[in-house]
Amino acid sequence: MLAYRGFIFDLDGTIYRGERLIPGADEAVAALRRRGLKVVFVTNKPLYSRAEYAAKLTRLGIPTPVEDIISSSYVMAHYLNRQEPGTTVYCIGEPPLVEELAAAGIEVVDDPRRARFLVVGFDRTFDYRKLTGAMLAIRAGARFVATNPDRTCPVEDGEIPDCAGMVGAVTGVTGAVPEAVVGKPSPYMVAAALDRLGCEPAEVGIAGDRLNTDIAMGKAAGMTTFFVLTGADSADLLADERLPKPDFVVQSVAEIPDLLGA
Repeated sequence: MLAYRGFIFDLDGTIYRGERLIPGADEAVAALRRRGLKVVFVTNKPLYSRAEYAAKLTRLGIPTPVEDIISSSYVMAHYLNRQEPGTTVYCIGEPPLVEELAAAGIEVVDDPRRARFLVVGFDRTFDYRKLTGAMLAIRAGARFVATNPDRTCPVEDGEIPDCAGMVGAVTGVTGAVPEAVVGKPSPYMVAAALDRLGCEPAEVGIAGDRLNTDIAMGKAAGMTTFFVLTGADSADLLADERLPKPDFVVQSVAEIPDLLGA
């Protein structure tokens, strides 16, 4: 336990599914905090603002300030401003993603031919008009970036299509692929989480339900990884040699404090 100073938790499928808290998740987070660990929550889903995620966690029994939420929208805004401060983007995404970009001083334009970047996120309103706009943006020279690589998103009664569907459609009609996907398992997400924690990777544990995002990110960064069986990926995938192997496999986050001696 003394080696740990921080912990990163995924949200969907790890802390909750839809509006249902994973049993024991609130007690697990509280136990780590009592032992002095700094905790942050990371999510690839750009469907809500950081304030909405913080409010949801607090409502579910995990009091959380907005600064402890690291979302792919937040990381995207920082990525774009590092590339071209105050740049212009054509955005495929729902209002919270657009609002996060605008709040960071990025101009979101309606005319795709004016955009310096095409930003593609998880968008449940994705349609032919938006796909056409993406095509026009790329033909006009826009740089293509995406929020996250997830194919599906876990919900209470199963899964729904995620950002990979929108990215795949854009690639299908343009041949272009994103130059950066800033969500998990990218180093951009790692850097944002570690900056908030104020820790070195070796001092951090990470728990998540996806081997190719949560666990891959933790392993690449040098963190201790905890694969939970409450979300998208099943234990059967551990046999797939193409996927990273976690340091620990747990039924849920409720088991983590005991493993750490918390």
